[in-house]
Amino acid sequence: MFPAIPGPGFGLCVSGALAYNPRVARLIVIHPTNPQPRGVASIVQIIRRGGLIAYPTDSSYAFGCHIGNARAISLIGRIRRTDKTHNFTLVCSDLSEISAYARVDNWAYRLIKSMTPGPYTFILPATREVPKRLQKPKRRTIGLRVPDHPLVQAMLECLGEPIMSATLSLPGDHRPLTDPLEIEERIGNQIDAIIDAGPSGIEPTSVIDMTAGSVEVLRVGRGDVSALL
Repeated sequence: MFPAIPGPGFGLCVSGALAYNPRVARLIVIHPTNPQPRGVASIVQIIRRGGLIAYPTDSSYAFGCHIGNARAISLIGRIRRTDKTHNFTLVCSDLSEISAYARVDNWAYRLIKSMTPGPYTFILPATREVPKRLQKPKRRTIGLRVPDHPLVQAMLECLGEPIMSATLSLPGDHRPLTDPLEIEERIGNQIDAIIDAGPSGIEPTSVIDMTAGSVEVLRVGRGDVSALL
């Protein structure tokens, strides 16, 4: 059983007393643009109880878990067959949350503000609020983003803090998984829940490094970065 992870809550969004540990992934079907509150609360409860979920974003499907969940972070690495240098992203509700986890200069803040919410990941210097296991080794940086997706925003509002996330791509695949049923078939016995809000996009986020006092596009993805190239 997984230890319950405490977190803020209100209304339906409360943490449970017992850990969530199914033998196969729970499939939660939810409306993508008008998510039902009870469905959102169920998703957040799984995250708080230490579960690892697959959920849709404004770019592609992603893995998601609580920011302090070392077990889930390790599990993502095993599923994706990545090493400890793999980049994780904190999915935030807004710019104020970004500033709590990263040091953001004025010029960077203005640029991020102009591009969020949207399918962009920004690499920034991490603050002490970010667990070391999530930071890029040696550089002490972290990826952050604010997605433009009603379901994800509802999840973040209910959770009250960022979701630790990574693109749901598997070894040997050239693109992220997009179909909840395929996700269930391929890794349903390794994760705790799959959020079915319909098929997602097939492109990951565009990644923008802002750590050196300038802008460097590390990956061209779904977000338009033509003005930055």
